[in-house]
Amino acid sequence: MIPLLKAAIGPDTLERIADVLRTGMIGHGPVVEEFEAALGARLGNPYVATVNNGTSGLHLALRLAGTSGTGDGREAGLDAARDEVLSTPLTFEATNWAVLANGLRLRWVDVDPATLNLDLDDLAKKISPATRAIVIVHWAGYPVDLDRLREILDAAEAAHGYRPVVVEDCAHAWGSTLRGRPVGGDGENICVFSFHATKHLGTGCGGMLTLPDERSYERARRLRFFGIDRRADRVNGNYDVPEWGYNFYMDQISASIGLANLETVDERVEQHRRNAAFYDAELAGVPGLELTAREPDRESSCWLYPVKAEDRPSFMRKMNDAGIMVSMLVRRNDTHGAVRDVADPALPGLDAVHDRIVHIPVGWWLSEADRAHIADTIKSGW
Repeated sequence: MIPLLKAAIGPDTLERIADVLRTGMIGHGPVVEEFEAALGARLGNPYVATVNNGTSGLHLALRLAGTSGTGDGREAGLDAARDEVLSTPLTFEATNWAVLANGLRLRWVDVDPATLNLDLDDLAKKISPATRAIVIVHWAGYPVDLDRLREILDAAEAAHGYRPVVVEDCAHAWGSTLRGRPVGGDGENICVFSFHATKHLGTGCGGMLTLPDERSYERARRLRFFGIDRRADRVNGNYDVPEWGYNFYMDQISASIGLANLETVDERVEQHRRNAAFYDAELAGVPGLELTAREPDRESSCWLYPVKAEDRPSFMRKMNDAGIMVSMLVRRNDTHGAVRDVADPALPGLDAVHDRIVHIPVGWWLSEADRAHIADTIKSGW
């Protein structure tokens, strides 16, 4: 079976892990700091805080977006009974469950059927005086138009006197660029990356936040470790915790895996792009199949390759019978029982594509024969 996802192991991973084990310092330590410095250099943003997984990063990002950092963090922050967070329903549940975990109120924004990202036109219509934060997802690595988003936020600020905080879910987007700028590196929004084992840049289990300024960066560093500044004098108990935090820090073994994978991640991203370009050419015009959008001003990381197939069950059976793993990967979040109390607006864009979306293998592990087999199987019909 040709796999849909696969974990990459860097060339000197075992040696790096052994070095950490020999030090006896397995929790937070200098290898984590080395990894953070390398990540910041890659993205051009020094305000990088690693965490133990991407879900923790999203939870922490919503905490940063919704609180002021004074007292218990609620006086100038989000009020779940009054304020809302706008988000996409087409994502892995972690994106939106982080909103709920912070006790905040969700409101759905429709999906652009061409890109499968949040529909910016619908977003512009739904921003209101109650909107305090917006969560976007760069689905499959295809960047949301952040410049257009900035214009929408400018207009919202002028109309309502408040600029909603943006949290970018970059779980798929390591290596993605918009108009030559790396996603997560512009220093404008709070960006969250996943380093799950199957991502382009994997640490086994891990993640990171990139922050827009030093103040939010310092808060993130404290809040990921119970609200404690690790640089404080804890030996004699001479430190203060101004606001409580979490047990979200990254460990040294994860960081060592990440440093090893960082050496080869660019090659993996490029291989995904080459495979995606092959599909773009081979699958264009196949009856019953629609490809997602490609714009010349942005480069997707192509972590996934989504297609929109008529009669999806038959398509999936055909692929499975041919030894090709495919998957819907996610279910629309707005239909889960956990969010039954969220207002149910019309989402015509999502309705138009949800039952057709399926992902085919596009990864670095594919041989030329593999990807030809995948394309030929699709072109033969289902």
